[in-house]
Amino acid sequence: MTLKELTTIDQLEQFLAGSQICVYEVHSGADERYQWIENSLKHFAYPRLTKREKGVVIRYLIQISRYSRPQITRIIQRYITTHACTRKQRTTNGFSRQYTDADIRLLAELDELYETPCGAVIKKYCERAYEQKDGSAYLRLARISVSHIYNLRKCKIYTDKRRVFAKTQTAASSIAERRKPKSNGLPGYLRVDTVHQGDQDKAKGVYHVNLVDEVTQFEITFAVEKISEAFLLPGLESAIDKFPFKIRGFHTDNGSEYINKSVAKLLEKLHIEFTKSRSRKSTDNALAESKNASVVRKQFGYGHIPQHWASAINAQLQDHLYRHINFHRPCYYPEIVTSDDGKEIKKYPYKNLMTPFEKLIAVDKVDDYLNP
Repeated sequence: MTLKELTTIDQLEQFLAGSQICVYEVHSGADERYQWIENSLKHFAYPRLTKREKGVVIRYLIQISRYSRPQITRIIQRYITTHACTRKQRTTNGFSRQYTDADIRLLAELDELYETPCGAVIKKYCERAYEQKDGSAYLRLARISVSHIYNLRKCKIYTDKRRVFAKTQTAASSIAERRKPKSNGLPGYLRVDTVHQGDQDKAKGVYHVNLVDEVTQFEITFAVEKISEAFLLPGLESAIDKFPFKIRGFHTDNGSEYINKSVAKLLEKLHIEFTKSRSRKSTDNALAESKNASVVRKQFGYGHIPQHWASAINAQLQDHLYRHINFHRPCYYPEIVTSDDGKEIKKYPYKNLMTPFEKLIAVDKVDDYLNP
């Protein structure tokens, strides 16, 4: 059979189901296809068909014409309205260019002269150049919008004339959760920071890693030659084991020595919550920062200490300083008072002056939080 012999809706259904053998040829010209669609709609009296029969005809037109369903629907709607399927040819040449190749080259020259300032400054330069004698070449650039300057800087003509090499941009890291930790008055939530012991003659000094519990202010400090994975991870694991209570949280700033997969893997293995400081929230890690000044800097000062002294310093930190700051050195512990306007105010009464060990044993049901 051919398409001309498909005269009933039942024959169309058999053809669409693949049970009716039919020989047909798709028209190559758009006008011919539109004419064929119009003839088919007239032949089957499309407006008088039922909803099911209309669906069959639409599937048939899609199968033969290779047009999409939305386009067939538009053609049918036009046929119902005008009783004809006339193709409306719409040819556009696209948007006309407002800025020529010469304008883009002028922009590249200005950027090279002034080392790529912001768009507003370049626009001001173009306006001033246009106002000078023989400045007609800057006519269009003097009227350009600031935002469109950045678009022109991306085009091929600009990049061919001038290439700009920028520093590597920082990428957002998914390691650790960016929020302030909540200890809820329980020990085991650490604040961590690093103290560098200065440079001298292009040689790095020793690094101190300071871990402070938020509630009890129990503190452990250790020294490493470098803050690379080989030195830092064993020290962190040893320091976490030395705390007398179970560690539940580990909070640090956004330094790469902590925000990396190796530290995250270690904390995940120990089932410790990993958080990092928020931007423009300097109080997120304020406790560790204050201990850096009152403990580490008071003991070792600000001068350069060569890296090879790390093991000797570590022996002093783990033995004498550990006992002193946790069992003998008293600390203030705040009381939070809410003012009438709802603002939380920290007060430090004298009765709350005690050592970290005394604060630890004062915690309610402290045995539940201690290590075996």
